[in-house]
Amino acid sequence: MNAIRYRAVDVDDIKIFYREAGPRNAATILLLHGFPSAGHMFRDLIPTLSGRFHVIAPDFPGFGQSDMPTRDRFSYTFDNIANVMTRFAEIVGLGRFAVYIFDYGAPIGLRMAVKHPDRIGAIVSQNGNAYLEGLSDAWNPIRAYWQDPSQANRDALRTLLKPETTKWQYTEGAPDKSLVSPDGYSLDNFYLARAGADEVQLDLFFDYGNNVAMYPQFQSYVRDFAPPLLAVWGRNDPFFLPAGAEAFKRDIPSAVVQFLDAGHFAIETHSDAIASVIIAFLSAQREPMMA
Repeated sequence: MNAIRYRAVDVDDIKIFYREAGPRNAATILLLHGFPSAGHMFRDLIPTLSGRFHVIAPDFPGFGQSDMPTRDRFSYTFDNIANVMTRFAEIVGLGRFAVYIFDYGAPIGLRMAVKHPDRIGAIVSQNGNAYLEGLSDAWNPIRAYWQDPSQANRDALRTLLKPETTKWQYTEGAPDKSLVSPDGYSLDNFYLARAGADEVQLDLFFDYGNNVAMYPQFQSYVRDFAPPLLAVWGRNDPFFLPAGAEAFKRDIPSAVVQFLDAGHFAIETHSDAIASVIIAFLSAQREPMMA
């Protein structure tokens, strides 16, 4: 087992915190977290993967231990976060790498891939959506905000930032909720409670509509470049439906799709299973993930 190192790097005047483990001369996996979490969500996955791969997990701006610039200095959009992550990958010396996309990590990682397809050696989607059929009705309150960005619709979404909602995201769909550690959602709630964090997250809720508008571009990328793609999903996800995973096969017939009896945060209850599937999948690729 390789030690996990905790580092930070300056990316255009924004401190980006990240976790890193595994030999740097091995193939790299860039782990991109989701809402409302940070790189700590990979705390169980990193030790297992780092025996075979160089693994790196940054916190996005406004999340975790990374800087949370004021909204007048940094516009919280997925385009801007993807640009920061692209620069982050360059600054820490990543060439060609596999990307693990979960939740918010999907539109961020897929933007990176669209912009620099030559850098992406493979994609692992763990409940990382890119198809309309993957969106459940749980998105309806956020859809209402996209259609009418009134203060009332914005304020209605504050319930999604409450501690009990964070816990629900972790536990909903888990057949045995006693397997879900409170550490993850408790730390997420700590970060969400910071001054200004609520407005950052509400900005991103609104901008998520631009991710949906980009789905055709994401689909064109995977269809045209056909990166090796593994979709390993919790089938009980209340936000991203199994149809979203199956849809990848429409554009990449060789995509591997596997479902787990788990919820949105499948990694909390099925980390070992996910790690095993990833190791087998990436080890079987004929094309190297490294430049």
